[in-house]
Amino acid sequence: MTTQIDLGGIPVDVIKKDIKNIHLSVHPPTGRVRIAAPLRMNLDTIRVFAISKLAWVKQQQQKLREQEREAPREYLERESHYFWGRRYLLKLVEHESAPRIEIRHNKMYLYARAGLSEAKRQSVVEQWYRIQLKEAIPPLIEKWQELMAVQVAAFHVRRMRTKWGSCNPVRQSILLNLDLVKKPRECLEYLVVHELAHLIEPTHNARFVSLMDQFMPKWQFYRTELNRLPVRHEEWKY
Repeated sequence: MTTQIDLGGIPVDVIKKDIKNIHLSVHPPTGRVRIAAPLRMNLDTIRVFAISKLAWVKQQQQKLREQEREAPREYLERESHYFWGRRYLLKLVEHESAPRIEIRHNKMYLYARAGLSEAKRQSVVEQWYRIQLKEAIPPLIEKWQELMAVQVAAFHVRRMRTKWGSCNPVRQSILLNLDLVKKPRECLEYLVVHELAHLIEPTHNARFVSLMDQFMPKWQFYRTELNRLPVRHEEWKY
């Protein structure tokens, strides 16, 4: 059940769920505010909680407005693209065989037939990104599930408009945003640990923070680094 309250002129979506604690979040790119509250909590109590967090909400919305954002990509010659946190210039090379991507020095070479459409060029680049990310994830899962004494049954990669990752504790599966392949590898590792910690503690409560502090003491640095980097227009902070 979703309702909306007014927080000093800021609309807030309130969602009642079968959870123990109340959670407040501010979502990029527009700064939409969302509260997830326990089913038993009345609206007046939720409103008081929201008012107490008004300054924090405004601060987060201001950060989102100031965050650098990437221009939409057209997959043209010398356009900037990111891979593991580094910037590369796209180089289009006419080639008669199947399209492929190569990284050399500071350039990303796209080999393809002449006249390849923008949509097809985008598809080739994103498929290459997907392969790179899917190759990078299993070693991290293997490393951290042993250290954290959890078991991951499956992982999935998908372009997501609303978050960097998520997990399903019941199915023991994790989902990671395709765009993580553009960020430094340390950010991907942070997300893996973050989602594995959710297999132990599903919420962002004190126990979750304690788990992150235990297994990755610099996790807040990596989170800040991830959110500091340029993002696409539809991404949000995590």
